[in-house]
Amino acid sequence: MPPSTRTTSAPGSRTRPSPLLLALGGYAVTRVIGLVVLAGVAAGVGKDGFHRLSGRWDSVWYVRIAEHGYGYTVTLPNGDVHSDLAFFPLLPALERVLSAVSPLDAAGAGLVVSWTASVVAAWGIFRCGEHVVSARAGVVLAVLWGVYPTAFVQSMAYTETLFTAFAAWSLYAVLRGRWILAGLLCAGAGLTRPTAAALVAALGVTALVTLVRDRRLPWRTVAGVLLAPLGWLGYVVYVGVRESSATAYVEVQAAWGNSVDGGVALARFVAALPRPAALGLCAALALLAWLVVLCVRQRQPLPLLLYTVGVVVLSLVGAAYFGSRPRLMMPAFGLLLPPAAALARLRTRTTATVLAVLALASAGYGAFTLLGSGPP
Repeated sequence: MPPSTRTTSAPGSRTRPSPLLLALGGYAVTRVIGLVVLAGVAAGVGKDGFHRLSGRWDSVWYVRIAEHGYGYTVTLPNGDVHSDLAFFPLLPALERVLSAVSPLDAAGAGLVVSWTASVVAAWGIFRCGEHVVSARAGVVLAVLWGVYPTAFVQSMAYTETLFTAFAAWSLYAVLRGRWILAGLLCAGAGLTRPTAAALVAALGVTALVTLVRDRRLPWRTVAGVLLAPLGWLGYVVYVGVRESSATAYVEVQAAWGNSVDGGVALARFVAALPRPAALGLCAALALLAWLVVLCVRQRQPLPLLLYTVGVVVLSLVGAAYFGSRPRLMMPAFGLLLPPAAALARLRTRTTATVLAVLALASAGYGAFTLLGSGPP
């Protein structure tokens, strides 16, 4: 009888957890650290930290849409009109459905959606990192996304986690050649955030490059490209029909100060800062540019690279409140792939120590921001 080919563990040996389990577990730990630090600091200053996860800033607008539908506006003292049509519909729709079939109110439902989507996003980010570099790099990439400076938003009833989940899995589908699935997921992203324009463009340009290279385009690729913009375009058309104006969505965003100015507002903001702060911000922008260069040098797959650059550009060329721009760039997880690959080459203990320090720093910054007065 031939010897058995089944491998058995030696007595006393431990089975290593799968890379996926490490990625999701490590990511979950970062979020727990953030919540624990927030609770501790909130208790120390006598504030309700948990309420701020679903009861401040954009979260309030999403809850109002979930409960009453669109049609609410606020007129500011300077005459500017802020309309809830600036907010895309998928998150409030999910809040409405979940609150209707469970004991949760819309705010609580928003947290459940956001937290669930954050795990799905980390899973998709891990798969992308695993596909492009290695399973170990994928684990580090997922955890790095959880320790991003504004990662506290991942614990809020915001759209960042839901959008990133759609984007990560759409990109992974493209990397695996599953274009129809990629297009459907991109359409979901387009119902979640306007940043989906970067994902739509990434898929479209990738298909165009494929056509030029191969002189043919499979019908599944064509179908995926046609499906991709339907979510984003559908909502823009809805706003236009509702407001009886083809440019209504652009006008709504402009009223919020979110018009595209090519980076003029950013340049003016930097110029108005005191010199030390301006130099610090310029250094941060230089670091951002260097990360983009590293992404190119890493030879990231075209759709991932185009998506990453697109999200960064869209975050910088608008006239939006500057403090929100790091948050707007958070879905561009490809920026973290070069440092993830570098950390993955270190010893496990060294990598874990670096990630732990970053998790504590991110949690501290999150507590400071959430318990402060300005929006993230």
